[in-house]
Amino acid sequence: MAAYILRRILLMIPTLLGIMAVSFVAVQFAPGGPVERVIAQLQGTDVSATERFSGGGGDFAGAQPGGAPGGDAMSSRYRGAQGLDPAFIAELERQFGFDKPAHERFLLMLKNYLTFDFGRSYFRDIEVLDLVAEKLPVSISLGIWMTLISYLISIPLGIRKAVRDGSRFDAWTSGVIIIGYAVPGFLFAVLLVILFAGGSFFDWFPLRGLTSDNWASLSWPEKILDYFWHLALPITAMVLSAFATTTFLTKNSFLEEIRKQYVLTARMKGLGERQVLYGHVFRNAMMLVIAGFPAAFISSFFAGSLLIEQIFSLDGLGLLGFESVVNRDYPVVFATLYIFSLMGLVISLISDLTYTWIDPRIDFESREV
Repeated sequence: MAAYILRRILLMIPTLLGIMAVSFVAVQFAPGGPVERVIAQLQGTDVSATERFSGGGGDFAGAQPGGAPGGDAMSSRYRGAQGLDPAFIAELERQFGFDKPAHERFLLMLKNYLTFDFGRSYFRDIEVLDLVAEKLPVSISLGIWMTLISYLISIPLGIRKAVRDGSRFDAWTSGVIIIGYAVPGFLFAVLLVILFAGGSFFDWFPLRGLTSDNWASLSWPEKILDYFWHLALPITAMVLSAFATTTFLTKNSFLEEIRKQYVLTARMKGLGERQVLYGHVFRNAMMLVIAGFPAAFISSFFAGSLLIEQIFSLDGLGLLGFESVVNRDYPVVFATLYIFSLMGLVISLISDLTYTWIDPRIDFESREV
């Protein structure tokens, strides 16, 4: 097992390097960039992803465009730069690091990332790690509660459907689950806002933030209630379409195990149905479901929550990633890509190791990575 873990860890290095290299090359050919964004701000034509960050913050905020005539070679490289002082454009390139060749910038980025030095956001004037840490509470809150609630619903439901396979209960619950899976979560979110957040009917739940404005003055029981009061609608919208896969995986796993010989033997020995189901079948049937929990948890709060965050005004990682791409905030884009890719690789290894913890008969030493 130690040799397998070592091989997987060593394999992470070229995998991570490849992800970063492909992304870096793609960005080089993408239209626009931070320099063009500053120029657009100066020309008054910039349209940012949101209005929350100040226009042109950071080191270049005090720089002023000159009055050099258009047609300069440096200025003409950037859309809208005609008429700006070439020295001003060169200073922008230096401050963004674009005065160096692409390969030097890539190698410098990798060197800094090895020590988790991700630099500062171009347009927010804050360290990237601090920015990510600031958004994490929202994403972790959405991810952990959505995953836990969906598992708490889908596992008992999947077992029940397996036991009553082919019954009316199995048929109508399958229909409800499929409909819930087919309808996008953001449509549920809009419906919940209309019904319960002051849209057209009731005004029972808040529509902004993770906590109330008077959070600091609340007692700890009131803080807990306030926290879940704000999370109720977004978590409901996410859970309704999240537990279909786990439910059907649980059902099919139990059906496969129930039909095996050892279950028939246990019943012939006189064991009750509940004892057979939870004493013998459960551990084998749940291996795939439980082993996939780490990956399901990570993916739930690192992806797919952008529209939910937008609808309920939750400032999390989904919204941060979208804004960073739209605004060409490359330090944030590459740092989050690096962090999430690294976490994904680590979680993949943890998921494999979880299999061996649940079923020691699995031996990864005997297979190739």
